[in-house]
Amino acid sequence: MKQIADLDEIKRLIPHRPPFLYVDEVDVSSGTIKGKRKFAESEFFFEGHFPGMPVVPGVILVESMAQCGGVGTRLLGLGGPGTYLFAKLKEARFRKAVLPGDCLEMEIEIIKASPAIVHQKGKGYVDGELAVEAEWIAIVGPESAG
Repeated sequence: MKQIADLDEIKRLIPHRPPFLYVDEVDVSSGTIKGKRKFAESEFFFEGHFPGMPVVPGVILVESMAQCGGVGTRLLGLGGPGTYLFAKLKEARFRKAVLPGDCLEMEIEIIKASPAIVHQKGKGYVDGELAVEAEWIAIVGPESAG
């Protein structure tokens, strides 16, 4: 079983595609889910969030962690085969602004993974400093047609 997913493998494991694919690399070789996402200055959302002071939106940071967790869950052979859909988001906290050019390094913990649900929590760091943390539950929906 593969333990490190590059962009091609990520696209095989989850249905997300640009401009809504927010994970570049996932590694489960240590037994935990770790991933990275570098936010390029050309990201579409920076133009409006915020003009003159671009910041990665908090919902994108949580989405990045959830995508990382979904890929990691698949790499570990857990969860169901369908598309993971947010069912609940709780305890999201944003502690540091993530800016153009920053690399978000994520650590995701699986609380529960079954064929019907995936419950995870994660933390995202920039330059070793905690930027975001959240806990979420996803239901396993139908498989993507794409």
